Amino acid sequence: MSAKPTVNEFMVRLANVNGTGSASANALLMKALFRMGLPVSGKNYFPSNIQGLPTWYEIRASGSGRLGRTRRVDIMVAMNAETYRKDLADTASGGYLIYDSTWPRNTLLSRDDITILGVPLSKMCNENFPTARARILMKNVAYVGVIAALLDLELDVIKRLLNETFRDKVSLLDANQLAIDLGYNYARDNFTCPLPFTAKRLDKTTNHIVMDGNTASALGCLYAGATFGAWYPITPSTSIMDAFKRFCEQYRKDPASGESNYCIVQAEDELAAIGMVLGASWNGARAFTPTSGPGISLMSEFLGYGYFAEIPAVLFDVQRVGPSTGMPTRTQQGDIMSCAYASHGDTRHVLLFPANPEECFYQAVQAFDLAERLQTPVIVLSDLDIGMNDWMTAELKWDDSYQPDRGKVLDADQLKKLESFHRYLDTDGDGIAHRTLPGTHPKGAYFTRGSGHNMFGKYTESASEYLQVVDRLRRKWETAKTYVPGPVVDYSEKNRIGILSLGSCDGAIQEARSGLAAKGESFNYLRVRAFPFNDDVQKFLDAHDRIYVVEQNRDAQLKSLLLLEMDVESKKLSSILHYNGLPMVAENVVDGLQQDIAKGRAA
Repeated sequence: MSAKPTVNEFMVRLANVNGTGSASANALLMKALFRMGLPVSGKNYFPSNIQGLPTWYEIRASGSGRLGRTRRVDIMVAMNAETYRKDLADTASGGYLIYDSTWPRNTLLSRDDITILGVPLSKMCNENFPTARARILMKNVAYVGVIAALLDLELDVIKRLLNETFRDKVSLLDANQLAIDLGYNYARDNFTCPLPFTAKRLDKTTNHIVMDGNTASALGCLYAGATFGAWYPITPSTSIMDAFKRFCEQYRKDPASGESNYCIVQAEDELAAIGMVLGASWNGARAFTPTSGPGISLMSEFLGYGYFAEIPAVLFDVQRVGPSTGMPTRTQQGDIMSCAYASHGDTRHVLLFPANPEECFYQAVQAFDLAERLQTPVIVLSDLDIGMNDWMTAELKWDDSYQPDRGKVLDADQLKKLESFHRYLDTDGDGIAHRTLPGTHPKGAYFTRGSGHNMFGKYTESASEYLQVVDRLRRKWETAKTYVPGPVVDYSEKNRIGILSLGSCDGAIQEARSGLAAKGESFNYLRVRAFPFNDDVQKFLDAHDRIYVVEQNRDAQLKSLLLLEMDVESKKLSSILHYNGLPMVAENVVDGLQQDIAKGRAA
């Protein structure tokens, strides 16, 4: 069965074995499409072991800019015999499956509604490359050449990318170019090229970059002025610190002496990491730690200490599948509740919810400003899909006049003018007391403690003095609502049904809304970007008869948080949940909406 001719709208899935060096070849293909001006995204599904298990990489190209995950696989490159049956089943009707035909198979599973293309990739590489390792690596590059021919990609673009990557390694440059030519020429000689799926040059990637969220978060930390990081390695957040280290090695060194102006510590565990961050922040450094769900669980006691002692700190929780160890290399939004109320007692934490790498960068900067302005830990909740996958995003912009918001920090001159300094005394009613940094002036000294203390910083077990402190913290929480970023809202008075969501659900929701709008069904949309929720969220809740809360967890954690924190009847909220570890697709949203609406109409 032939596919309907389609230009600049297709998805390629590359099935391989983890540890065989396919990542660079897959990235080469994605970057070539991007350089041709075609909007692209890349999603990597990899196992949590080092090598040997299946891995898939999906490249979606969309001239219309729809770059969320899609279920439809138009071209499947099946390089892993262990997953061939699944890869065959996942190929869309009318699609194409490419496999390595070096070794004839007596029985080859097939389907009448797709086209199967055999390419002797191993044979070609065995004949042209001298070492076993080169043959394995170049086999992946060769299939890039095959796809280039089938999609009619511009070979000059691929050649420029290879020159940029291997300009200092001529032998590798020549080997990669040869592999591209082998695959390209074989496809041109043996198949009808191009396929019905073709890529044509556009101009839709100007002023855009391809970036993952963890790198963007690390860059945001650098621009925010962070100089200290502590962490215990955990998937999928470790690459934040890897990237921060690279940036610091380039930009955090004194040009005269060559000495480093930063400190990065790999702690013995997550408890030590957050403890170090709180200590560094108390001393005046901008400090952070990246982690994931299990790390948040371990850090909870120290997070409560940071909240009650009112010490700034920034955490990046790149969420993964739980509970327990769960699936470390799959994505989810399962830490919303555990982060909002991390620690025991009456504790609330400021949360930020980026939806893409661009927001990871800007919200990283906001997190440090909020942490110091509010004197409290701030947690940025990304997820594996945002953090470790390749996203096309607008070029990041920076205002060189930016000054860090250090909040209410008294310097020596201010302290000299005071009769006395009281660490936890609220002088202006916003719930935020003044603080000092160690060594500023003797008048600014105080005890920092996580046990009961009064407004003067002294130990207490007095009921009334305790109430003064925790009631002030509640006032500070109300103040926080005026500082956190507001939601993104698309609202029309004619619509009485709305969608409310957060984070990486955004792409699927936007695509779903676009498809439904084409059929005459429209829905208002609010994407929360922070907790605490502000008045705009309440207005959205009040303005609709029904609201669909879309999130990626089993237990409707965002919906639960709305019911706990906002004035809304539970019957008004309906959940659309997706939590199998794969990124949400538009069909998840459409199916959820239509099924629930159909029930309502039937009733």
